[in-house]
Amino acid sequence: MKLSVLKETDKGETRVAIVPKSISKLKGLGFEVVIETNAGSNAAFTDEEYIKAGATIATSSSEAIDSADVVVKINPPTPEDIALLSEGQILISQLFHLLRPEITDALKSKGVKGLSLDAMPRISRAQSMDILSSQSNLSGYKAVICGADNLGKIFPMLTTAAGTITPARVLIFGVGVAGLQAIATAKRLGAIVEATDVRPECKEQAESLGAKFLTVEGEGVLVEGGYAKEVSQEYLLKQKEVVNKSLSQADLVITTALVQGAKSPILISQEQIEMMKNGSVIVDMAVAKGGNTALSKADETVIHNGVKIVGISNFPAQIPTNASELLSRNIDTFLSHMVSEDSFKWDMEDEITIGTLVTK
Repeated sequence: MKLSVLKETDKGETRVAIVPKSISKLKGLGFEVVIETNAGSNAAFTDEEYIKAGATIATSSSEAIDSADVVVKINPPTPEDIALLSEGQILISQLFHLLRPEITDALKSKGVKGLSLDAMPRISRAQSMDILSSQSNLSGYKAVICGADNLGKIFPMLTTAAGTITPARVLIFGVGVAGLQAIATAKRLGAIVEATDVRPECKEQAESLGAKFLTVEGEGVLVEGGYAKEVSQEYLLKQKEVVNKSLSQADLVITTALVQGAKSPILISQEQIEMMKNGSVIVDMAVAKGGNTALSKADETVIHNGVKIVGISNFPAQIPTNASELLSRNIDTFLSHMVSEDSFKWDMEDEITIGTLVTK
């Protein structure tokens, strides 16, 4: 089988789906690997490194797709990509099929089997294949560094001859993979960290990393597929009351809340932003799905009433070498699971296959 890796074309995207280190593993599975020229250049992987690892280079995306049995990329295919695909080919990428039905419809009409990386079930044996977790981990780290860059003060307490600098206060909304890494990073930098989440079971995890967990009284929130299901307005109002004191004292706020297949919930209203300290910063990690604050804008920094709201839609693209390495490991592990004796096994009783195969 021939597997082709495409160069990402989305604005601001710097990652690549497969790195040279994965080529030998893919060849061991029976793949001949083709890389579109310069696909890894923004992540510091050269064509020469791919060739040395055993891959061949395609001069264009059309050449890469035309010769492929399997096409791999990170982001959803463009209309141009889909036009080049043909019946019987397999596409592996994020497809966001709950939000982008037009893509799955187009793949179905062309007879392309679509495996959606973002639909990986959140079960123990799929953890090593879960790109959302691997990328969120890096995002949580980078969000804190971004917040530190935008904040006019340092994180740790510092005692000097001129006096003592008090530690920064950090508040984190959402204690998933990204939130936990944000807690750990902020604590390592010396901040006082508080965290809140609609899932009460997150309390122990947050506290184990040194954060104070802000508990909301009321019924626990149902979790489905690793995500909180949409939360009632009553519960969100209670959460707002609990966090308002911490929000007014925070120097840096990081929001991470996502709802699978839906727009991100608004956790911080304009009124709440106006009660925050002058010079404080919000880093909205959910801005690509609509944002967790009332004023967030994708890939823009908004300043309102002295509060800076930073919206970055693709944090992993800011650390493309590590992000690509983790992505590549996720994808080559997924292919190891899907392939047997040089062909896809299509086990329709397997939870991973059923979860990720969105067109067939």
